[in-house]
Amino acid sequence: MKQTIYGLLLLLFLALPPVANLMESVMIIHMHMQMPMLIFTGFLIARIFQLRFPHSFDKWNSNGIPGIILFVIIVVYWTLPRSMDEALNEQSMEIFKFVSLPLLAGIPLRDSWKRIGTVGKNLIIILFTILFIGMGWLYIDSPVQLCNNYLVIEQITLGWGFVTTAICLVIYLVYTTFTDPSKYE
Repeated sequence: MKQTIYGLLLLLFLALPPVANLMESVMIIHMHMQMPMLIFTGFLIARIFQLRFPHSFDKWNSNGIPGIILFVIIVVYWTLPRSMDEALNEQSMEIFKFVSLPLLAGIPLRDSWKRIGTVGKNLIIILFTILFIGMGWLYIDSPVQLCNNYLVIEQITLGWGFVTTAICLVIYLVYTTFTDPSKYE
């Protein structure tokens, strides 16, 4: 229950206009800080939904795959330059961002992550590694400005942020391949 309260408080804090405007004023903070924090709020809020509606989660997400697919679709959508621009230009898209990332990405992620097993987790991490390398290359090497609300230098910085995140994911995969995580549990 405490997690749910913390998640709601964090979501309300992130939705405050000064906080949202500050985080959205810098492209890399918008993509690599605000959006993951919105997903994290859903991750925290998910516990109350799991307790109140346990059978509905078991019914539609018994093996974790539908929830992970929904999570991937929402996250991929929000990595697109057009989505970021629309979130800044249209209030309905901003509201959709604050609803979709916690509810359609964070909650399914929490419910699905424990259900998909180690192979499924590694496949998702590999998928995001490939996505982040591709998006990094797109943002770094694009000859045109992709987001109208941000400068080209911010676009390049975001691209390097994607590449750095992909490198960290590769390091994590290598680490988990050569260590036994069960001895730390």
